[in-house]
Amino acid sequence: MTEQMRALVCIGVTDAFFAAGADERALVFHATKDAFAGMSERFGVTVLGTFDDDTLQIGPSHAFPWTCYLLLDVPDYESVRAIANVFRETEVGAHRMWHYYKVEARLGRPLFFGED
Repeated sequence: MTEQMRALVCIGVTDAFFAAGADERALVFHATKDAFAGMSERFGVTVLGTFDDDTLQIGPSHAFPWTCYLLLDVPDYESVRAIANVFRETEVGAHRMWHYYKVEARLGRPLFFGED
């Protein structure tokens, strides 16, 4: 029996994003949306939920609390690694996406209560 795995992808916005002009920030938004389109099909994950704290948190996120989160059911470690690689590989203008974001992923399992 294989134990179900969950991933919590924690995403912070860096100083570089806030230092960028409006056109560059718009480019980052569009590139991010495109880069993560079709996550379920591309990475074999199930998106259980998303959370964006950008209305109450202002400025860069260097650690917890993060700006936004993805909660995923994942088939394996490699699927989470592939999602993290999107930040490493996606070009946004003169930079890669990781220039604008800090990312940490946590792997775990479903909690034994609270999902009824």
